[in-house]
Formats: sequence, structure tokens, C-alpha cells
Amino acid sequence: MSTIAPTGIGARPGVNLALATWVSSMNFWAWNLIGPLSTTYAGDMSLSSSETSMLVATPILVGSLGRIVVGALTDRYGGRIMFIAITLASILPVLAVGFAGNAGSYPLLLLSGFFLGIAGTIFAVGIPFANNWYDPSRRGFATGVFGAGMVGTALSAFFTPRFVGWFGLVATHVIIAVVLALTAVLCVTVMRNAPAFVPNTQPVVPKFLAACKLRVTWEMSFLYAIVFGGFVAFSSYLPTYIRTVYEFSAVDAGTRTAGFAVAAVIARPIGGTLSDRIPPKYVVIASFAGTAATAFIATFKPPPDFWSAVVFITMAIFLGIGTGGVFAWVARRSPAQSVGSITGIVAAAGGLGGYFPPLVMGATYDPVGNDYTVGLLLLVAAALAALAYTAIWLKAREPAASGQAPHRQQEENT
Repeated sequence: MSTIAPTGIGARPGVNLALATWVSSMNFWAWNLIGPLSTTYAGDMSLSSSETSMLVATPILVGSLGRIVVGALTDRYGGRIMFIAITLASILPVLAVGFAGNAGSYPLLLLSGFFLGIAGTIFAVGIPFANNWYDPSRRGFATGVFGAGMVGTALSAFFTPRFVGWFGLVATHVIIAVVLALTAVLCVTVMRNAPAFVPNTQPVVPKFLAACKLRVTWEMSFLYAIVFGGFVAFSSYLPTYIRTVYEFSAVDAGTRTAGFAVAAVIARPIGGTLSDRIPPKYVVIASFAGTAATAFIATFKPPPDFWSAVVFITMAIFLGIGTGGVFAWVARRSPAQSVGSITGIVAAAGGLGGYFPPLVMGATYDPVGNDYTVGLLLLVAAALAALAYTAIWLKAREPAASGQAPHRQQEENT
């Protein structure tokens, strides 16, 4: 594949970053189509709490594990091809979810949700794509802006229940499928790989195994599993939580979940930009401390609407800052030729971090007390454990990994 500099509008880093963020947003919307409607499906199909949780969690699982392969393929084929491929591949699952939900079939909806997870793999494409377009000194900003594509979960939470009310269930999914198709066309016509992109033609399996041997891979995976996992879990399960604890309608619960997601999305580039100016370690520590504190306060079920909103939006801000900080750290420490592979593994860990909490919340829900105290306390414990690990064992500054820019290496050795 040629590395000759592209020309025209597609040669601009800002254009490509903005388009990549848009593609991520639309795929995240598709990935989260089931969550905002989960309580509706539960009522229509008489699902138990565990069955509802499984329905919400299945796309998260597939979208998480699939990032490992997608990250390695991005190293080989580049972000442009992978953005187009994943967006097109997500169209049929989106339509299948709509028809399965309309038919009232739980097995078909679960199966369709499995393939809907394809849309969630998009995140593993954007981080190496953004890294190639920006100098190391601005990669925290770039990955933070791309990570703002998480706003797709907010769009889904806010608009999906409303679209269903306005247009019907099947028509809503058709609309999203059409948007995905138009997005793929936009990528074909405008998006370009950065001139710095060099295809890594090594076989995928050896690249994956090599990335697994790096300490940075597992350290960042652990941290990202907490911050991004917490975001994904709450973005998908919060509609159920709010309807159960506070007895809001599906539309009102979606609106409040959208507020949570938007706060995290705004905070993510802030976390990335802060990590360009101070060591990411301190950004991540602040994130874990704030997450633990707000999750603990949430166990007391603060009253709606003001105090509950303050608690959950503050939690979202800390989680968003943490996601930006962790991936800025990944960009600093990863060998340039392995960013996609490492990103895929770390992103998968983040998704897996979001897979289990909905299951735990459903399994530990106390119908007598109408609360999720056990699940929230487990989040507190996980955040405090990650905080201790980051503060004690991880260095604020260390020698840069092989393949990073020389001026970044000099900076981190000072």
C-alpha cells in the first residue's frame, strides 16, 4: 500500500479525525440499540432480570472480543478500509435486531444482538488511525477527540426510544441502517489514511502474541477495563437502573442516560488533553478516586432529579477523564508498529469490563429493598484496587517504547 501523501480535503488531519469520530458515533449508536429498549423488551416478552441483563450484555461481549482481531487488521490494512468494512457489516445486524424485536422472539433477538456486536469493534480502528495523523505531542488530544465518538451511546439512549414512538420499531432500525450506509459512502469518498501509515504485513496471530508479551498491554488493559467498562456498563444498563429504582418511563430514563453519556464524552478529550500536559498516571488516579466516591454515594439512592443527576453525571465525568487518560498513556508507551494490536487488546478489555457489570447488577438486584447496592459496592472496590495499583506500581515517566518519536523519548526520560 502506498504511503504517498494524499491530496485534497482528505489530506487534512482535522477532517479525518472529525470523520473518524462521526463513524464511531454512528456505530456506537448501532451497538447500543438494545440497551435503551431493554425494559420494553422485558415487559413485552416477560423476561427475568437475568434474561434482560444477558440481552444487554451480549453485543458488548462480541464487540469487545472482536476488537482484538480488528486492531490487528487495522495495522495491516489501515483505518480507512476497516472503518468502511465494519460500518457496512453492521447494517444487517441492525435490521435483524429490529425485526427480531418486532416479532417478540427472545432467542432471535439474542442472536441478532450477538452480531450487533460487530459495530462495537469500531473503536479498535480509530486509535491507530488517529495516532498516524498526529505528532506524539498531540496524540492525547487526537485519541480523546476520537473517543468522543462514545456520544453514539448518548444519541441512542436519547433518540432510540423516541424514534420508536414516532416511527415504529422496525422503521427506527431501518433509519439507523440507512445512516450507516451513507456513512460508509462518506468514508469511501473523503477519508484517507495518514501519510505516516505503513502497513504491518506480519501474520495476525504472531502480532497478537507479541503484543500479549508486552507489559504495557496488560497494565493498560486492566485500567481500561475499569474506566471504559464502567462507562459502557452504565450507558447500557442505566435505563434499566433508572426505571427500576426511580420508576421513570423508558423515554425519561433514556434522556437521563443520554446526559450521563454526554458528560463522559465531553470529559474524554479533556482527559486526553490533560495527559498531553501532565503524566497520564495522575489523570488516571484522579479518575479512579472520583469513580469510587460517586459509586459509593450512589448506594444511598440519592433522590431524583437533582441529586441523582449530580452523582451520576459526576461519575460519568470521572470515567470519561479516565478513558482519555488511559489511551493517551497507551499512545505514549506502545511501539509504533504495534499500536493497532495493543489497542485491540486494550479496547477488548474495556469492552469486557462493560460486559460483566450488567450481569452482576441483574444477579445482585435486591427486589425487596429495590436497590443495586452490591453491584455498586463492587464498582467501588474495583476502582480502589485500580487506584492502588496505578499509584504504587506504575511509573509516571519511563523510557519510551521502541518506535516512538525521538522527542517524546527524550521528554519521558527527563
